[in-house]
Amino acid sequence: MKLLRVKASHFKNCCDGFTIDLTSKSKKTAEDKEYELQEIAPDLHAFNTAAFIGKNASGKTTAIELLDCAYSILGEFRLEGKHYSYDGAQLELTFYHDGFLYLYETALSSGKTMGNQAVFRDERLCRKEYFKTNVKEIFDREGYEEMQDLGDLPEDTSKVFFILKKKQTRAVFFDSFSGGSDTYQTLFRALKNYDIGMDVLAKVIRIFDENIQELARVDDHNYRVVTGGEERIMSDTQLIYFLSSGTTKGILLYTLMAASLKEGFDLLIDEVENHFHKTLVENMISLYKDKSVNRNNATLIFTTHYCEVLDLMGRQDNIWICNANSHIHLTNMYEDFNIRPVLLKSKQYYNNAFRTAVNYEDLMALKKVLKK
Repeated sequence: MKLLRVKASHFKNCCDGFTIDLTSKSKKTAEDKEYELQEIAPDLHAFNTAAFIGKNASGKTTAIELLDCAYSILGEFRLEGKHYSYDGAQLELTFYHDGFLYLYETALSSGKTMGNQAVFRDERLCRKEYFKTNVKEIFDREGYEEMQDLGDLPEDTSKVFFILKKKQTRAVFFDSFSGGSDTYQTLFRALKNYDIGMDVLAKVIRIFDENIQELARVDDHNYRVVTGGEERIMSDTQLIYFLSSGTTKGILLYTLMAASLKEGFDLLIDEVENHFHKTLVENMISLYKDKSVNRNNATLIFTTHYCEVLDLMGRQDNIWICNANSHIHLTNMYEDFNIRPVLLKSKQYYNNAFRTAVNYEDLMALKKVLKK
């Protein structure tokens, strides 16, 4: 299964028809096919990496939360426990699975539970067989046939269940601002669930803190830590305060990245640069572009203020610019801006080609007030 497009109305503060298209739109060179794109069906390509950029409060987080919402429906067939609201949202998901294109539509409302559980209303599920010859018409409604008499499900379970049937991690959403005493529980649960070896964990730990010789789970809430040859047994809370915030989040993120590359699920990261050196971000991008590592078509999707990392992305159609006035709008670097491919994306960013620069007059106004 591969998610191809999400279209939403009334999701948070998005404009109606807010669309994220995860398929290639510009021409595909041999180099692109080697490093930038993954072929999920004959001549149907998705991205190895994708990015959302924009100034503060432009809607980057909202865009990636919409993707998290879509992947949760496709992976769990449910929506619950999210910190964002989806009450009143209307969604249209297009995905590829086993030779067919599927179009799924639904309206969402909040269930009467404390877990922010969604209720699926007015569901419609259609499909059409995919052929290489109709690759340019995958989002055209012509040819889709509605699937009837699928059966009954509880109102909090999506009809996508009848197609995908088995719950499976389709994506993991890493919120760079979250954290807490359950971080290391999540880490060791991921190691177990995705069969990530302790040798991988050891290499990851060394990247973020070379003074740690060993980190092992003792039980649900205690861990053995060896630093400088000294062994300590620490609880969740003690470990969080003992290691730096960057080390804690870095170890978890890189472990999830290893699981994503191994299992082929997508990794969503909000503000990838938060707590991380630019070199680490560049390394992550390079791993997803390397087919010898990314063997199962995982996609790295992130928001960022590190515009320099965009220069590592060889295409423009996998980069979206977020802007917000009364509503959040999304534009595509390839479709909506006339940027010559030979020019550095970061230079265009700093030149305000995408209307993402901080207002200079506002900065000077603040300075004047501070000088009084």
